[in-house]
Amino acid sequence: MGQGPSGGLNRPGLPGDRKQDGSDKKDKKFEPAAPPARVGRKQRKQKGPEAAARLPTVTPLTKCKLRLLKMERIKDYLLMEEEFVANQERLKPQEEKAEEDRSKVDDLRGSPMSVGNLEELIDENHAIVSSSVGPEYYVGILSFVDKDQLEPGCAILMHNKVLSVVGLLQDEVDPMVSVMKVEKAPLESYADIGGLDAQIQEIKEAVELPLTHPELYEDIGIKPPKGVILYGEPGTGKTLLAKAVANSTSATFLRVVGSELIQKYLGDGPKLVRELFRVADDLSPSIVFIDEIDAVGTKRYDAHSGGEREIQRTMLELLNQLDGFDSRGDVKVILATNRIESLDPALLRPGRIDRKIEFPLPDIKTRRRIFQIHTARMTLAHDVNLEEFVMTKDEFSGADIKAICTEAGLLALRERRMKVTHTDFKKAKEKVMFKKKEGVPEGLYM
Repeated sequence: MGQGPSGGLNRPGLPGDRKQDGSDKKDKKFEPAAPPARVGRKQRKQKGPEAAARLPTVTPLTKCKLRLLKMERIKDYLLMEEEFVANQERLKPQEEKAEEDRSKVDDLRGSPMSVGNLEELIDENHAIVSSSVGPEYYVGILSFVDKDQLEPGCAILMHNKVLSVVGLLQDEVDPMVSVMKVEKAPLESYADIGGLDAQIQEIKEAVELPLTHPELYEDIGIKPPKGVILYGEPGTGKTLLAKAVANSTSATFLRVVGSELIQKYLGDGPKLVRELFRVADDLSPSIVFIDEIDAVGTKRYDAHSGGEREIQRTMLELLNQLDGFDSRGDVKVILATNRIESLDPALLRPGRIDRKIEFPLPDIKTRRRIFQIHTARMTLAHDVNLEEFVMTKDEFSGADIKAICTEAGLLALRERRMKVTHTDFKKAKEKVMFKKKEGVPEGLYM
């Protein structure tokens, strides 16, 4: 009775239960593909620094010879760029240092530099320097100065304010000494000197022969003279004979005037004398001719001014150079003066000046020879009688005879004549003797 409705195990299933396995397939719907990521026009290539840094596109994509060549070209480009960057990094510090040194040099060029002497080298970058007008200073040496050429005693360039060493004077010779050197030999020779045969013989034995044949003195066993002094009245041929010596010898000839050895600052005169003899020693065999030696060689006395004491110090240095510890074998000294009585005895003693050569006024024979020399190239008239002027009692020097011949030629030119007459010589003699003895008439320029 109760078994029919309650028997659930044998109950037929519902219609929905039969279709349960295929329900999943019928419920799944069609899903379309995903939309594209970009909508619109085709994207253009980018421009700017990012695109410039990007490597170029390599085509074609296939593995072929063309692609290999293009890749090798890109590699070469990158290697060259890497090398360029490395060089720039390496050269940058050097360029900065060079630019700094260049700016320092430009600053120095715009300001005056003082000249001094290097006294002592302390280390690579510091030294002790001195100038002629101040004390010694401890200064630095700039980096662009060639330190290999620096040595104590050399001439240097110093900064105007800080006095640091900024340069080196390559030529160590004093410019004044360079000017004293006679580069071009004078035209005067021994044939242009009238008379003075004994004087020419003596100066040849004392100056020329020791330089050309020193073995002769060694064979005899004597030392040749160190120097000679030429003295006599003005116009007697002292300087002319020195010119003839310079013309005839192949040695270096240095000509100095005594007044050139007197300098402004203390110590410059003795320094110039030392420099003169040092250059003469370097250029040996050489001859030093000091004209008008009485400018610095006067007798010593109690000086009351600094200038007089400086002149005496210059003479003492000259004495030291003539007869010091240093040998003067190939350097000969010729002094000339017309006031030998005013010279210091220490300058004239044997050992310094071994030979004294006097130049007297010309005698009759010498006058005739001097007139012949000066009138050799002149066009003379037939009435000219030079013996009248040779035999005169007036005291003529060689310079006076030359002045008479020159004045006679000028008188002939003034009158437009091509020949010099005896009257021209008479007028010229009167004019020269008037200027020599009487001088200018009193009150002429009043």
